[in-house]
Amino acid sequence: MPISRIAIGNPGEASRPDALKAALAEFISMLIFVFAGSGSGMAYNKLTDNGAATPAGLILAAMAHAFALFVAVSVAANISGGHVNPAVTFGAFVGGQITLLRAILYWTAQLLGSIVACLLLKLATGGLVAPAFGLSAEVGLWNAVVLEIVMTFGLVYTVYATAVDPKKGDLGVIAPIAIGFIVGANILAGGAFDGASMNPAVSFGPAVVSWTWTSHWVYWLGPFVGAAIAAVVYDTIFIDSTHEQLPVADY
Repeated sequence: MPISRIAIGNPGEASRPDALKAALAEFISMLIFVFAGSGSGMAYNKLTDNGAATPAGLILAAMAHAFALFVAVSVAANISGGHVNPAVTFGAFVGGQITLLRAILYWTAQLLGSIVACLLLKLATGGLVAPAFGLSAEVGLWNAVVLEIVMTFGLVYTVYATAVDPKKGDLGVIAPIAIGFIVGANILAGGAFDGASMNPAVSFGPAVVSWTWTSHWVYWLGPFVGAAIAAVVYDTIFIDSTHEQLPVADY
């Protein structure tokens, strides 16, 4: 069972050069991802004079996030593993792929990267603020939680299948593409209902800068639950339970 491999880590781990470099890579990749993803939404709102949401806007959001995540994961893959998502990091922790101390280091870097990206967007656009995630009309809180659980399950399951599984072989080469594609597809499926976050850091940055916290907990609970389920399911059923624990996921 993957839970039996959960490790706290060595107290000195957080100060090791490789861990600090990995955290910096997560910070930079998150900044790239949020700046492009949230920035594309802000650009669309400017072009449409903050008009009503349209199918074209949803497609734009899906494409921008898919492309940006593909790049963000790729550039960090050889340094930190390219998590670029606190939920992915949590899934790696639950699966015994990363220690708790390194996970905390990653989470800190990811959240800071998102905040800095949103601050840079505000500065670059003359004071415009990246809109916080929120629920559409007639979408209840628990409807959104279920949606985030299912979408994040698909994302983290894809991460495990293409990047974490020791049997992945050449499939690991396309991991960033597959990860970007599933995020884009999930935005097409869930974007009209709750924004389709799947990533607590992506929701956190805009919430901090706009200081809007309505329903914000949804974007933490759903992704973390979905990530944990995906990690346990994939690791228990498809990965040999005797394989050695890895310091970080190899993707």
